[in-house]
Amino acid sequence: MTSIGSLIVGSFTDFLDDVVAVVPRLLSGIVFLVLAYVTVRVVLAVVRSSVERVYVGDRELVGDLLVTLLAVFLWFGVALTFLKVVGMGEIAASLGTAVGFIALGISYALSEMIEDTVAGVYLLRDPDFNVGYRVEAKGVTGTVASIELRKTRIDTDDGDRVVLANREIESRWTHDVPDAGAGSDDG
Repeated sequence: MTSIGSLIVGSFTDFLDDVVAVVPRLLSGIVFLVLAYVTVRVVLAVVRSSVERVYVGDRELVGDLLVTLLAVFLWFGVALTFLKVVGMGEIAASLGTAVGFIALGISYALSEMIEDTVAGVYLLRDPDFNVGYRVEAKGVTGTVASIELRKTRIDTDDGDRVVLANREIESRWTHDVPDAGAGSDDG
């Protein structure tokens, strides 16, 4: 019976020792999370206010995309650092590596969507390509109705609305196409 009693006492003592060792790490982790939360919120507020001054009107989508990407990277970094602070550095390293491979696979799978988004950013920043301009792109001539991050809508002279992927437009389009189609500038 003494061996069972000493086993129980030894296990309980080991458990208490582990709890005492974990408490400082856990407190450090909580303090880190509070400081990280405040820091990330301040950084995102400063970046958002700066971006809102640069990207106004129909170009707000670009600013929102930039702020969202920054937020994802910052919060992921906070999560990995928190794991390191509480003593789970190996898990943080494994998680970082796994997420990197997953992100690589996702970016490959979504490469056309990413290409559309990048082309959309370029089109939104181009002063020669705006809503209301007459353009010709991919055999479609008409007035730009809207420019979004992934696609652009063009109202044709026939009254139809054509939706084109931005990657198809950004590579080759013509600006201010007259009704007769003569005297155009390349974009």
